[in-house]
Amino acid sequence: MEIGLLLSALAVLVLLALSGFFSGSETALTAASQARMHTLEKEGNRRAALVNKIRERKERMIGALLLGNNLVNILATALSTSVLIALVGDAGVFYATIAMTLLVLIFSEVLPKTYALHAADRMAMAIAPVMNIVIRLFSPVTEMVSLIVRAVLKLFGVDISVVAVGSNVEELRGVIEMHQGPEEEVQEQRAMLRSILDLADVYVEEVMIHRKNVMMLDISQPPAVLLDAMLASPYTRLPLWKDDPDNIVGVVHVKTLFKEMQAGKGTPETLDICALASEPWFVPETTTLYDQLQAFRERREHFALVVDEYGAFMGVVTLEDIVEEIIGEIEDEHDVERVAGVRCQTDGTYLVEGQVPIRDLNRAFEWNLPDDEDYSTLAGLILHESQMVPDAGQSFTFFGFRFDVVKRQRNQITLVRVIAPEKIEQDD
Repeated sequence: MEIGLLLSALAVLVLLALSGFFSGSETALTAASQARMHTLEKEGNRRAALVNKIRERKERMIGALLLGNNLVNILATALSTSVLIALVGDAGVFYATIAMTLLVLIFSEVLPKTYALHAADRMAMAIAPVMNIVIRLFSPVTEMVSLIVRAVLKLFGVDISVVAVGSNVEELRGVIEMHQGPEEEVQEQRAMLRSILDLADVYVEEVMIHRKNVMMLDISQPPAVLLDAMLASPYTRLPLWKDDPDNIVGVVHVKTLFKEMQAGKGTPETLDICALASEPWFVPETTTLYDQLQAFRERREHFALVVDEYGAFMGVVTLEDIVEEIIGEIEDEHDVERVAGVRCQTDGTYLVEGQVPIRDLNRAFEWNLPDDEDYSTLAGLILHESQMVPDAGQSFTFFGFRFDVVKRQRNQITLVRVIAPEKIEQDD
């Protein structure tokens, strides 16, 4: 009798260990990094490949784990109850309930799952071969259970076969937001990764250099005058127009002029600049940055002219403009001195020029100002939300931010003081 009780108690301990194994395996297989497992599989890691294979059919995996876990838990509870009834009589049912609840909770649930969460990848690869065998053994039962579940759900009008799996892009955005590390470095990394995902949703009109800021040359001017203007320009490519600024007839590259001059084929007075210009490449303002980037690669060009739906010249977009959307502002020794358009004040506020894109503000300060299709700049946001052309000195509060109009030139907002929500809370 004592040997039988001892064997039963030993069996309970073994079953509790098996319960902990199933609980930890469930957590490890579901919490293991999908990206890391995929990378390891590409590198030839067979266990990582097995983990990916098991997770391809999550319903079958979860069914086998739950079946095994419930089986050993119920059997362990039954055995412990019989042992305690034999020792203390009918009160053994109460003692068995209390004891098994504590043992299962601590040693078969919390402990293995806590460990699995902290070592999900390593544990998932360690238990993958065993779980593969368990899933195969339990597959007939789990398949039958799955059929019963589907049939019952259909009775209530639920068809799990048509449930959407969700957007991979949104999942990736969530992973980016959870990226942790040194604050300044991580902020820049998050901004770059967000910008890459946004390329298909941002149009060239939002990043182009507006026509009023584009340096162009009137082809009717004498060649010597045009050459002096090119030499004084910080840009290597300049549009040429004839009769009307909207009538762009070509794009001249400074390098082409230098080659022509070096070859001795012309002088500053006789140089035929129009003949040396390349054909202008026009793109619609509604082209996405992703499509434009692909077009730049295919044509092996870095410069395009942006037009609206009526063919009117709107501005220019370059490869550098698109790259800057991803990695931030690029400056080199050939750039003109750039004004970021934002001046941080000692009191914690920001003086922002009206034409600064909202995307740049959100990127630099991790704000969440809306970037609507009806506007793309800070001035556009204020005009859209206020439904008026405000005077200098007027203030508005939108989306938790306070905007003080500092300067206005004609009907254009040129300078705004922006007070972020955290600054407003401090002042309050």
